[in-house]
Amino acid sequence: MAQKIYTKTGDLGETSLIGGTKVPKSHLRIETYGTVDELNSYIGLINDHITNVHSKKILREIQDRLFTIGSSLACDPDKEPKMKIPDLKEEDVVLLEKEIDKMNEELPVMKSFILPGGHVAISVTHIARCVCRRAERLTVSLHEHNMFVDPLVIKYLNRLSDYLFVLARYIGHLLKVDEIKWQPRL
Repeated sequence: MAQKIYTKTGDLGETSLIGGTKVPKSHLRIETYGTVDELNSYIGLINDHITNVHSKKILREIQDRLFTIGSSLACDPDKEPKMKIPDLKEEDVVLLEKEIDKMNEELPVMKSFILPGGHVAISVTHIARCVCRRAERLTVSLHEHNMFVDPLVIKYLNRLSDYLFVLARYIGHLLKVDEIKWQPRL
């Protein structure tokens, strides 16, 4: 018999952090790792819409890192040191930087703001970028409210949003889709 997915333990609006501490489902920590989970889902959707093998591999790596970030954020910070939670590493940030630089070598210089769109893969990548920025803002808010968050998480999410912006442009480049330049009304 399959294991039941529902436990009914959250029916009154509380959930448990890894480590057992109960918090309301509206808690900033829950909102933060929920947003990281949402971002991970959008990364999966991007992966479903692209064919470039190298980009697909990098996106899978990113999804793995986002699970690492999510598990870190889902932990009771007072109990985390006693648990074996995967770590984010500086080289994860460096990988994103190298990928950004590699894609930028093939892209034309940006001379104006661009609007999201032109192909579903481009649009979804921009949505992921926006969700990533929200996740970053929430992690910063955790930090500002003196709730522990590894500073490397904030750095990674910041770099990831840059990566997603460049990836959106790169996807358009590979698909030979013209960028939609923003033309402000004057």
